[in-house]
Amino acid sequence: MAFDWDDLRYFLAVARTGRLTAAARRMGTDHATVSRRIGALERELDALLFDRSPRGYSLTDAGERLLARAETIETSAASIQNDIAGEKFSLSGAVRIGAPDGFGAFFLAPRIGELSHRHPQLELQIIAMPRIFSLSKREADIAIGLERPDKGRLYSRKLTDYTLHVYAARDYLAGAPPITGKRDFANHPWIGYIPELIFTPELDYLQQIGESLAPRLSSTNLLAQLRATQAGTGLCILPDFMACEDPHLVPVLPEEVELVRAFWVIAHIDSRDTARIRTVVDFIAEKVRAERKRFWSSARPRPGDETVS
Repeated sequence: MAFDWDDLRYFLAVARTGRLTAAARRMGTDHATVSRRIGALERELDALLFDRSPRGYSLTDAGERLLARAETIETSAASIQNDIAGEKFSLSGAVRIGAPDGFGAFFLAPRIGELSHRHPQLELQIIAMPRIFSLSKREADIAIGLERPDKGRLYSRKLTDYTLHVYAARDYLAGAPPITGKRDFANHPWIGYIPELIFTPELDYLQQIGESLAPRLSSTNLLAQLRATQAGTGLCILPDFMACEDPHLVPVLPEEVELVRAFWVIAHIDSRDTARIRTVVDFIAEKVRAERKRFWSSARPRPGDETVS
């Protein structure tokens, strides 16, 4: 053969981690061996596969093309092993999931351990940050987005719609001016995103419920907003799947003010059918589907619930 097939395993490790040392740990060897195997593969293919910099290794155009083919080979090998070994076969490798902080920390993190138990050799990484992740640059293998991508070689699948309402702490409302309609919102301090750092229009909530509203306390982090609301700092628009976990938070004017957004699961078209990516995407979709009621209008009054109206 023109090159050693085993070198592709080292190539995949570097492509997925971006660093020789991290790839070496994954392969159970040292970084010098990884560097030697990558160099040998580049010589055998007569192509530069990575751009080297102090920040790590990033794929060149040739590396991107090889990545798609190498992952296809990896999937085929996994399928062969699965057919032969049956239930004894475990998926292996790393899958990095980029998600908004609310979905990643509140919903996905408490449930992803089940997938780890099913496949102990599967390394799962959650990046829970308020940003858009570039799959083409391999910042993540799978992304959870707030809108469907309209460009790029990406596969997308809608997970669910979810609702948001205005929330406040019970103690705050007990000592604050009454709220009988949206006009009263101007009499209260708001918690929200830093306007110039909102990474997607889907998070520009305040403009939808009042043109003159602006946050008195702002943060790029949704968990920080939640904690400030729980502490009685003011009013905040929160996803119901987060706020419903705290009995001390009360929905404010839930019948009058309700926002609807959506979560999408997104993967690169070249890698969506690899066994590890497909398994994780299906798991996330399965968990969301099983708890769909959690995402939709969970703040609507239930018997015995207190609301402000």
